[in-house]
Amino acid sequence: MFLFIFLSTLVLIAVRAKKLWIAIEDWFHVYQFFKVPELNETTQHNHLYRKVSLYLHSLPSIEDSVFANLITGKKQNDIVLCLGPNQTIQDHFLGATLFWFNQTGTFVLKIRKVDKRRILRPYLQHIHAVADEIDQQGKRDLRLFINSAHDFGRWRSVPFTHPSTFDTIAMEPDLKTKVKSDLESFLRAKQYYHRLGRVWKRSFLLYGPSGTGKSSFVAAMANFLSYDVYEIDLCKIPNDSDLKSLLLQSTPKSVVVIEDLDRFLADKTARISASGILNFMDGLLTSCCAEERVMVFTMNTKEHVDPNLLRPGRVDVHIHFPLCDFSAFKTLASSYLGVKEHKLFPQVQEIFQNGASLSPAEIGELMIANRNSPSRAIKSVITALQTDGDGRGCGLIGRQTDDDEMDEPDGVVCGEGLHTVKDLRKLYDFFRFRVTRRSSSSNASLPASPLR
Repeated sequence: MFLFIFLSTLVLIAVRAKKLWIAIEDWFHVYQFFKVPELNETTQHNHLYRKVSLYLHSLPSIEDSVFANLITGKKQNDIVLCLGPNQTIQDHFLGATLFWFNQTGTFVLKIRKVDKRRILRPYLQHIHAVADEIDQQGKRDLRLFINSAHDFGRWRSVPFTHPSTFDTIAMEPDLKTKVKSDLESFLRAKQYYHRLGRVWKRSFLLYGPSGTGKSSFVAAMANFLSYDVYEIDLCKIPNDSDLKSLLLQSTPKSVVVIEDLDRFLADKTARISASGILNFMDGLLTSCCAEERVMVFTMNTKEHVDPNLLRPGRVDVHIHFPLCDFSAFKTLASSYLGVKEHKLFPQVQEIFQNGASLSPAEIGELMIANRNSPSRAIKSVITALQTDGDGRGCGLIGRQTDDDEMDEPDGVVCGEGLHTVKDLRKLYDFFRFRVTRRSSSSNASLPASPLR
């Protein structure tokens, strides 16, 4: 106990001595201060603030700060240090010592006037270079931003930890390869877009029935690009002006998402006008504020949407998300069950060829429920396809051999599989009724994606 008190006293003396030494230095040197606010006068995000934050949190000297916050990093077991509010960190550049203060929503740089002319510009360029390197190496922790229903025109954020990747997405391999190639080309195309006189952005339309993987695909895009995600809930926005304000406050290197756009457009009581949506997609404000962004819009169907809304320039790439086919089923089996081949696969393929299908979400749920037995999981999918798939009424497709029964208890496969899928369908039907009772919806077959 005495040793603990003695050590605590020494630490307190050291902290006070450090403050005293800084005060003595301040007496002999004249300093100048520069503020880096998070928002500028028009409430638009200051991009330098984000880069300074990345830079400061990468400095080894943050460990010497009197107070620092310990937070979870990008991975669950990663622990990172962040500069606490009202705390100071030192940095050294070209023989000069600089001080950064973390105020609420503002970083303050303290620099000696005699050093300012010599190092300020090179130092700021150094910050840009380090922050860009962190971005390129994917070390930056991604965040999910959502607009608040109470604080109109402002974002709130949480860490973005969605595990979806292009490897886990159930999609045709050729289409997946084309999408990845398109995104890689976009990342390298800044000068090309500027030479054309166009804003450096890319717009995607993802359309298809519920449960076909559109939201997971958005998460996979964000992880692939190492971009933050801004998800806009149009129902929480009172007018077109606040929608513009949200776009102004988004940052580069981000995926801006509006889901279920067709349902919102069909809602006659919506407070956002059609012209407000059009201006958000390709208006003058978007051209000025959407640099280095990917815009994503999702729909259940584009059949009843004005084609002018989806013309090239507003939407660059259309991707159709159909119900599951055999190729997507094999991807799901590999991801959920760790199975690449199975003796039941030919039977599953035959069922798909006869017109039965379920959404990837429904099939995935069956596999999760039976993940300890791949054979039982696949037989649950077979039963669900035979009874609940779009090919319902076609009877038992394919022959069920004695080997297929294995050692499963009687009735388990049919009972559990049928119960799970019917519950899912009831949930989807209830959701559709609540959201789209003022509009008609259709899941008819749609034209192929331009990427196909």
